Parts: sequence; C-alpha cells; structure tokens
Amino acid sequence: MKRLYWILPLAAVVLISVFLVTSNHPKPVPVFSYTTLQGEKNTSTALKGNVVLVNFWATTCPGCVEEMSNLAKLQTRFGKQGYKTLSVAMDYDPALYVNNFVKQQNMPFIVVHDTSGEVAKSFDNVNLTPTSFLLDKNGNIVKKYVGAINETELETEIKKLI
Repeated sequence: MKRLYWILPLAAVVLISVFLVTSNHPKPVPVFSYTTLQGEKNTSTALKGNVVLVNFWATTCPGCVEEMSNLAKLQTRFGKQGYKTLSVAMDYDPALYVNNFVKQQNMPFIVVHDTSGEVAKSFDNVNLTPTSFLLDKNGNIVKKYVGAINETELETEIKKLI
C-alpha cells in the first residue's frame, strides 16, 4: 500500500510532463490555396523557407485596422531577411470594402480576400478577428495570436526565427 502512495504522484508527474512536451511542439501549417488581390494563385507550400505571419482581418474590425500599420512596419523592416505577411481578409467582408481599404493603406504584403472561407477553415475555423499565426521557415505554426498583436513581442519572435 505504501508503494502505491509514491507511484501515483510519480505517474502524475510523468503524465503532466508528457502533456507539456507534446503541447509545445510546432504544428504544421495546413495546406491551403489562395489567390491574391492581383489574381496570383498559390498554395501554403510556397511560403516555406520564410518566416510568415498569416493575419486574418476584416475592415469592420477596429483592432485589425489599428494593427495594420504596425504589421506594415514589421514587413518593411524584415522583408529582405525572409519575412512575409499573408494578410487574409475574411469572407464576410465585402469585396468593395477590402479593395478600398487596401488602396488607402500601405500594405506591403500578400493580400488575399478569402471569399470562400477556406483559408480561415484550414486554420481551425478562424472567425474572430484579428487572429494571426506565426510560421517558422519549416512551415510550422509556432505561435497563435488572438486579438491585436503587440508589435514589440512579434518583433522579438520574428528575430528568433529569421
């Protein structure tokens, strides 16, 4: 019986350790296709080899609009070092709004209007904006951001991955 008292805590520690180790592993980016606002077709596999921020947004989302200039600064700062931003406008956002917003803003990234909702579905059914995923050069999701991103925090993460 005394043996059971030390085995149970040991088993709990092992199970918790296994959970913590497996939950921190990067998750592969889902395979998806997209078409840019300029009509260029591509897939998620084309992003491999770069550090990528996949940012889901909408023109009706104040947090999205607010963070766009910070994302543009980061793209400009790190773009030549292999950093890309894939900016995904949500399917419920009217095309006219998306196109007007992009024309008014300095958006030096790949811009996609996810009219079918397939890109958002492939990322665990994103429906809250802004939501972003940071991908490493190997095509793994290393961090998920729900809500507006802190520019300093994201910059630190980008520097680690480049």
